[in-house]
Amino acid sequence: PLHGARKMEDYGRFLALLVSALLVGFVSVIFSLVWVFHYREGLSWDGSQREFNWHPVLIITGFVFIQGIAIIVYRLPWTWKCSKLLMKFIHAGLNTIAMILAIVSMVAVFEYHNARNIPNMYSLHSWIGLTAVIFYSLQLFLGFAVFLLPFAPAPLRAALMPIHVYSGLTIFATVIATALMGITEKLIFSLKNPAYSASPPEATFVNCLGLLLVIFGALILWMASRPHWKRPPEENAKVLRPIGGTPEGTQAESTMTDGSNADKSDLRINSEAARKQNFKIDEAGQRSTM
Repeated sequence: PLHGARKMEDYGRFLALLVSALLVGFVSVIFSLVWVFHYREGLSWDGSQREFNWHPVLIITGFVFIQGIAIIVYRLPWTWKCSKLLMKFIHAGLNTIAMILAIVSMVAVFEYHNARNIPNMYSLHSWIGLTAVIFYSLQLFLGFAVFLLPFAPAPLRAALMPIHVYSGLTIFATVIATALMGITEKLIFSLKNPAYSASPPEATFVNCLGLLLVIFGALILWMASRPHWKRPPEENAKVLRPIGGTPEGTQAESTMTDGSNADKSDLRINSEAARKQNFKIDEAGQRSTM
């Protein structure tokens, strides 16, 4: 069911990368759980170290793994015949879940610090992490307001889409970098005897977790940046229109496809302009992430 221009070998490569990314991401989540249960006393919500442990688990599960899936959800070939609106809801839903998990993880850190009288927001990890959460919240809000709800005019969407795409990928890369800083900081603070520099088993294990996060991020960014794996614009559902406006998509395209009514040339010209506008919006939007 692939677009005619796609070669089966390209599909095979995409599938191999997708399976690899899902596997690496899933193993990363498992590693985070093994870390906190085997080395760090497990999970709880009582102001102890066990409450802090929710932070790495939820960040890796939501802010890294689920956000990564949300980034490439438009690129899954078997979804190309699904409604574009449905895919927008799936994309927004995954990002919303990631946002909720990130916020809960932040609450766990602040409660743990306050219970232990540990200063908040003094490290570079905390600065960049909070910045990423704030910008991710703005990205999610603007994504809902501009691209999901039927209020924003098409020219505004076309103008904001490149910013939406760039900021989404930048936030994702920033989150992974922040996670690497966080796990390194945690190991340095926690490992005393033997110290982190002595490479005890926990240090080696968590360093491997960091490598998995880098690999996962690299796979997601590669899949999201290949133009030949975009969702084909001609198979998209029509672009949402402003309330009271006229449809911008499928009916006009079907008129052009039929092409048998010569006396409707003006309509075809207008339809062609609308199709080109939709193509421009969809072309920019294939790599979008909120």
